[in-house]
Amino acid sequence: MCNEWIKTLEDGKKVKFTYQELPEEGAFITAQLAGNEVVYSVVLTKAGNALSREDVESHFACELSKK
Repeated sequence: MCNEWIKTLEDGKKVKFTYQELPEEGAFITAQLAGNEVVYSVVLTKAGNALSREDVESHFACELSKK
């Protein structure tokens, strides 16, 4: 399963998130700021059950809050 969505943060920045389930309870998640070449990506080897959008977004909260 692969899921993509765009969220507008409180400061007006738009972020594209992706979530892809991997074999053996793994997951690949990304966050990319609109108009920015930087993509934050993480491979979770033991994600367990399917992650919610909130789970994925909260994983990148610190990076995305930086000015």
